[in-house]
Amino acid sequence: MHVAVLGMGMMGRALARRLLTRGFQVTVWNRTPGRAEEVVGLGAVEAASPAEAARGADGVLMSLADDRAVRDVMSQLTGIGSDGLVVADMSTVAPDTTRALRDMAPGGRFVAAPIIGWPPAVADGQASVLLGGERDIADVLKPVWAEVFASYSYCGRDPGAALAFKLLNNYLLMAGIAALSEVAATGLAVGLDETLLHDFFLSWPTVAPALHNRVDDILGGGHRGWFTTRLAAKDVRLASELAASAGLDLPIARLVERRYEEAAERGWGDADIGAIVELLRGKSS
Repeated sequence: MHVAVLGMGMMGRALARRLLTRGFQVTVWNRTPGRAEEVVGLGAVEAASPAEAARGADGVLMSLADDRAVRDVMSQLTGIGSDGLVVADMSTVAPDTTRALRDMAPGGRFVAAPIIGWPPAVADGQASVLLGGERDIADVLKPVWAEVFASYSYCGRDPGAALAFKLLNNYLLMAGIAALSEVAATGLAVGLDETLLHDFFLSWPTVAPALHNRVDDILGGGHRGWFTTRLAAKDVRLASELAASAGLDLPIARLVERRYEEAAERGWGDADIGAIVELLRGKSS
């Protein structure tokens, strides 16, 4: 199967690496040249445009930063012949955006496919994926879901449902990181032993397993992960907007969103979400 991956951020590169290790033919594209060198060295072919990457492919996987980016890239695919091509968007965007993408996709052959997991998990085949859209269209790319991911879940015909699940999951992660940062900063400030605090964080049932890979970074790391504070604020905002569409106000979410925005404003915009702890330490990037 020939698959195009559009977007060579850390997640896009992890997807391309995993596809290559599982025997897929892979073409990649990125808005900024030079980001694909690693996967090209592993056997991927780099295209000059999204349309060029999609030609001849069975499926297109988009892994992009935000709603504007996915709409822009999809608009560059609308003119190509469908020929059975399925476009899957793996980005984290608003449910209404993913519904619009379905209408823009060549031949309407579209599936929402947000990922649950971080890039190393994707590269190792340990992440999962949520699927939204027509089942028969999603099944065209079943080899991708089965070979690249540890599991996949079908969320129904509405592609927006898959994004709703993803946004709620991300909100839990961002709120958990914000709370863990406050606990870590407080513990260190009152003189608790850092090693013991570290060990407790990894053993206490009150600290979710998804937070474990940020413990070292929050306690004293360099914040060089992949999920930036700027993206965190965007995802929490989308979760709040999702709730608002149903008449709900999420006051905690608004506070969490603002904390990530403040971290970005203090110079940590491109740092990993664990950098939110620096607001409590009074440090700027």
